[in-house]
Amino acid sequence: MKNLTSLLFFSFYSIILSQEIPKSGKDLKDFVPINWRIIEQVEGDLNKDKKSDIVLIIEDTNPDNLFQNENLGSSIINTNPRYLLVLFKTEKGYDLKELNKTFVPTEGDMESTCLADPIMDGGIEIKNGSLVLSLNYWMSCGSWYASTNAYTFRFQKNEFELIGFDSQEFHRASGEMNSTSINFSTKKMSITSGGNMFGEDSEGNEVKSEEKVEWKSFKIDKLKNLKDLKAPLEWEFMGNFI
Repeated sequence: MKNLTSLLFFSFYSIILSQEIPKSGKDLKDFVPINWRIIEQVEGDLNKDKKSDIVLIIEDTNPDNLFQNENLGSSIINTNPRYLLVLFKTEKGYDLKELNKTFVPTEGDMESTCLADPIMDGGIEIKNGSLVLSLNYWMSCGSWYASTNAYTFRFQKNEFELIGFDSQEFHRASGEMNSTSINFSTKKMSITSGGNMFGEDSEGNEVKSEEKVEWKSFKIDKLKNLKDLKAPLEWEFMGNFI
């Protein structure tokens, strides 16, 4: 009986993770499964047809994915899956152009219970016709470092290709800051070190910035696209985890 119960549980969980999203719909609610909710929504023209497309992040609300935490961090860890949807506006409603079921992190992480929601101060935006997804990594315990990673996707060749990656890391006590910017279209990367986000030390004395910028060129045969990316920080490129 115990084995049967476990099998049923994992089968049900697999169904949730593989939740089907329709290819087209009249309204946004048509793309949101029962017991799921929209947590991020932006509008803008992504395919240059002068129509307002929509990008959504939706999240399951299954209580089975909420876990009690007796360690440091939040008392409840929400591990409900999140999907990223790109909807192109049509005369009849919307078409589902892109769906990524794994790249947007869950609100909580059982292995890093002090980690804040990565999209709490980030999320999605449409900027200059491109889709930008920003993920923040800030921990209330265990590390003084915080970072922000921004992924820029442009719709070209009938795909959402990753054309830019910008990463900034800083020390919350000293203000020491380093950043990396990768332009996959121009095949150029800049590495900036020696900056300080505070401009002064803990006693109010001015901190002289000694920023140094290093430029590198690189070769890449084919651009990654949104559907290629399975999880953040898994792809290593020129010493950077993207």
